[in-house]
Amino acid sequence: MILSCNDINKSFGITNVLTNISFNINEKDKVALVGVNGAGKSTLFKIIVGELSKDSGDITMPKNTKIGYFSQSLNLNEENTLFDELLTVFSHIIDMEFKLRELEKKMSICKDEELNLTIKEYDKISTYLLENNTFDYNSRIKGVLKGLGFLEDDFFKQIKYLSGGQKTRIALGKILLEEPDILLLDEPTNHLDIKSIQWLETFLKSYSKALFIISHDRYFLNKIVTKVIELENTKATTYNGNYSDYYNKKQIDREIMLKHYLNQQKEIKRQEEVIKKLRSYNREKSIKRAESREKLLDKMEKIEKPENLPAQMRLTLSPKKESGNDVLTVENLSKSFNFNLFNNISFDIKKGDKIALIGANGIGKTTLIKMIMNKESIDNGSIKLGSNVVIGYYDQEQQDLNLDKTIFDEIADSYPNLKIEEIRNTLAIFVFTGDDVFKKISTLSGGEKGRVALAKIMLSNANFLILDEPTNHLDMVSKEILENALKNYSGTCIYISHDRFFINNTATKVMELTKNKINIYLGNYDYYIEKSREETITEQNVSNELTTDTKLDWKAQKEAQAEARKKQNTLKKLEQQIENIENKIKEADEQLSLEEVYTNHYKAKEIFDEKTKLEEELTYLYEKWETII
Repeated sequence: MILSCNDINKSFGITNVLTNISFNINEKDKVALVGVNGAGKSTLFKIIVGELSKDSGDITMPKNTKIGYFSQSLNLNEENTLFDELLTVFSHIIDMEFKLRELEKKMSICKDEELNLTIKEYDKISTYLLENNTFDYNSRIKGVLKGLGFLEDDFFKQIKYLSGGQKTRIALGKILLEEPDILLLDEPTNHLDIKSIQWLETFLKSYSKALFIISHDRYFLNKIVTKVIELENTKATTYNGNYSDYYNKKQIDREIMLKHYLNQQKEIKRQEEVIKKLRSYNREKSIKRAESREKLLDKMEKIEKPENLPAQMRLTLSPKKESGNDVLTVENLSKSFNFNLFNNISFDIKKGDKIALIGANGIGKTTLIKMIMNKESIDNGSIKLGSNVVIGYYDQEQQDLNLDKTIFDEIADSYPNLKIEEIRNTLAIFVFTGDDVFKKISTLSGGEKGRVALAKIMLSNANFLILDEPTNHLDMVSKEILENALKNYSGTCIYISHDRFFINNTATKVMELTKNKINIYLGNYDYYIEKSREETITEQNVSNELTTDTKLDWKAQKEAQAEARKKQNTLKKLEQQIENIENKIKEADEQLSLEEVYTNHYKAKEIFDEKTKLEEELTYLYEKWETII
C-alpha cells in the first residue's frame, strides 16, 4: 500500500465538502478520482499533498514516499529554456557526474590509501548511476518534449515566451520525468492535442508506480485506470475497473439499491398497518402480537434511501427553421500569419452532418472556425453559407459573454423578447436558480460560463452549430447531457474537440486538418483511428514493395506475400472474435436493462460478472490485435 485515507473530513464554513472519505491505493494501482465540478476532487488532492489541512481523519504513507503533484498552478523558472527546465529534474544526477569528473582528476594525482578511498567513492557513484539507468536523461527529456507536442526547434526557447497551455505542458513534463512513487495528476490532458494525449496514455500505461488521476476525459480513463473512486454528495465510493465499468456498475447499483429501499419501505408500511390493526382490537393477545411485531420492526436493518444525484442541466437543441441541403462550401482556402498555416483547403458540409474537426495544436482549427464565422480574414479561397442557415456559435474563450453583466442580464439583453419567467426557467435548466442568476459573469467558473454560453445557443434556435471545444470545463455528467442533445439535434454541427469519447458518441464524420488538405472519414473517432491505421499500413506496404522490387528476388517476394496473407488471415480471425464478444457484451447490457433482471440482485450480479469476463477477454484480444498490426 502506498496511500491510505481514513475518515477524511473537510468543510469550508458551513459547507461540508468531504465526509468520512476512506480508500487505499496500492503501489502499482492506476486510479481515477471522478465527480461533478465542485465535488471536492482537487480539495482532496491538496489535502493529500499537504496544501490544505483536513478537519479530521488520517492519511498514511510509507516513510520516504515521493509524491508528484501536477495541478493547473505552475512552478517554473521562466528564464530557463524548455530543455533546461526539464534538466533541473536531473540536477542530482548532473552533480554526481560532475563529482565523477573531479574524482577522475584526483585519481590521476593521488596514491596509496588516498587513491584506494577515491576509487571506492568513484565506484560507489558509478554503480548508483548504472543501477538507476541515469545516463540517458538527455534522450528521456527529448522524448517527453516531443511526446507533449514540442518540436526540436522549441527546445531552446525561453519559457517566458510560451503560451499558458505550453507552460502547463512543461510543468507536466517535469512531473513525469521525476517518476515519483505516487503520481497525482489533476486534469493532465488539458492543453494537449489528441496525438499528445495518445502519447501520455502510452507513458502512463507503462508507468511502474502508482497513479491517481483527476480527469473528465472518459476515453483517456478507459485506456489507463483499473479503479475508480467517485466523490458524490461529499462521500466516496470505490469501483474496480475502468471508467465504463464504473459507469455501468453505478447504474446497476443505484437501481438495485433504490428497488430494495422501496420494497423495504413498502414492507415497513404494511407491518405498521398490521400493528395498528392488532392494537385496535384492544385485547391482551392482539396487543402482545402487536408488541412482538414492533420489536421485530425495530430490529430490522434499515436500508438508507439512495441520495439524489447532483443537480444537472437539461439541454434541448431545436432549430427554428430548416436550412437547405448545402450548409457550407469551402473552396481552396488558405491562411498565413508570419508563417504558412494551411493551403488550398476544400470541403463541404451537408444538412444533418455532425462533424468533429481534429488536428494537431497550432494547425489552425480555431482559425478556420473564426474564418467561417467571419471573425478572421481570408487570404485566398472562398467560404459560402447555404440558404436559410442560422448559426449558433460557442467560443471556448467565451468572449461573447459580457463579464460586467449578471447571468440574468446577459440572457435578457441577448433575447429582449423573453419574459422574466422565461429567462428564469431557461437558467434553471442550466442549474442557475434563486439568487444565482444575479451573479456577475466575471465571478463564474469556467464550467459555469460554459453553461451560460450553452443557454444562449439553446435559445438561438440555430440550425448550424459551430462549437469550439464545447466540453472544456464541463464535468462528465454535463458532457453526457450535451452528447445526448447533439445526437437528438436535427440541425447541422461542426465542432473542435480533443474529447475522443465525445467524438465517438456524436460525430458522423471526422475531418482531420493538415497543412495542405482535409482528410474526411465517414464515421466516429474509432472509425477514424481504424481507417488512418489502414492508410498507414498501405503506405508502408507500398514503400516496402518499392524497396523489395530492387532488393528481393522472386522467391523472397513470394515468401513475404505468404507471410502478409498469413498475417491478414490472423487479423481477420481476431476481428471476428472481437465482433462476437462485442455482440455478447451488447446482449448483456440489454439484459441488465430489463426490469426482471435489475430488480433481481443475484441475476444482475451473474450477468454483470459474465460481462466483466467478456470485457477482460475483449481487452486481451485488442492488445493481441494491436501487436499484430
